[in-house]
Amino acid sequence: MDVITSDNKPIIQVKELVKKFGSFTAVDHISFEVNKGEIFGFLGANGAGKTTAIRMLCGLLEPTSGALKVAGFDGYHQREAIKRNIGYMSQKFSLYEDLTVYENFRLYAGIYGIPRKERIKKTDELLKKLNLEESRNKLVAGLPLGWKQKLAFSLALFHQPAVVFLDEPSGGVDPLTRRTFWDLIYEVAHQGITIFVTTHYMDEAEYCNRVAIMSEGKIVALDTPLALKEQYHADSMDGVFLKIARNKE
Repeated sequence: MDVITSDNKPIIQVKELVKKFGSFTAVDHISFEVNKGEIFGFLGANGAGKTTAIRMLCGLLEPTSGALKVAGFDGYHQREAIKRNIGYMSQKFSLYEDLTVYENFRLYAGIYGIPRKERIKKTDELLKKLNLEESRNKLVAGLPLGWKQKLAFSLALFHQPAVVFLDEPSGGVDPLTRRTFWDLIYEVAHQGITIFVTTHYMDEAEYCNRVAIMSEGKIVALDTPLALKEQYHADSMDGVFLKIARNKE
């Protein structure tokens, strides 16, 4: 991994970031920083601009204006380097369901350029950790949803990225499985990997170190869950979100 940022600098730096599509402004002068090992929540209703912002952070879209750095790399001129230093997991889990568990590991190892000897060792270690040793030759399509979730998360971490982007990672799974998944997130963050997560489950926002809320392309709130609840006189993050939405009406 070729991260060029240092421990005392934010792993993600965004300043006055803008993305326009013609006359439409999808992301409108947003600014924030994310620290190493932080669990950073990114919330907002559909159409708020979250997906466009994440695509710029992942090096998939070039910004219209503003400044952007991820893992020390520039969002304009070093987008390929950004891609090499991040992991990504979507609600669809990014798994190939017509391949076996082991074949998915082998495929991702090839994509990330992990040497064969290291790939075999890391695959065996992860399968043991996930209790999937007996399922290594099973098709992913036949796995329970919770196992698919854990497998997709492990694959996003396979190349030891500096930042992992989780885009609605727990959609469609039961509350117990979601809670177990968040235990995995805490474990990874404790190892110094930064977690950038979008979710529409407001209770999950409570698990984040800090939360940014987007509306109409702008960040309208950014702080710890506790501070936001105090600011908006709400008992939960769901209450915070509702009050922000009402203020926009």
